[in-house]
Amino acid sequence: MKLGNKFLLPLLIILNSITISLADEKITSTPLINVQDIKPSFEDSDEDSENVTSVQNLKEKKNKNNLRPSQAILIGLDKITAKSSELVVNLNETKQFGPLEIKILKCGKVKVNNKIDSVAYMQVKDLTKNENEKVFIFNGWTFASNPSLTPFDHAIYDLQLLNCSNA
Repeated sequence: MKLGNKFLLPLLIILNSITISLADEKITSTPLINVQDIKPSFEDSDEDSENVTSVQNLKEKKNKNNLRPSQAILIGLDKITAKSSELVVNLNETKQFGPLEIKILKCGKVKVNNKIDSVAYMQVKDLTKNENEKVFIFNGWTFASNPSLTPFDHAIYDLQLLNCSNA
């Protein structure tokens, strides 16, 4: 064996024992804390009163909406005469535009991509033929900002949602 190998092993043993003895001196103990004595770092709030006020706010909003019925404002275009007219349709009421019967079931505002947009659920019937009285030519959601998402297709007439408002 070489001289370096004879000294290396005892040197490693001595260094290891020194670090172990120093580590024992660094360990300290802390007193135990009762969890019940710890105060929360956030403010205490009365959850019951918050729930009651949120329910009251919701009821107030519903009452406000019941006082003022919503309505949809549409633009109707006759493609043959190129005449357009503004149509105001109240919720759950039918409105005639030429041979079309328009009914708005829902109308409101939604936030899409940080922009507020009007949307409406619309049903349209074409009353030119008796067999079409029971069939909707359009039944779905329409958007004011992008009417091409759910287009209303008719050969003569075109409808586009402008806005939803409260009367």
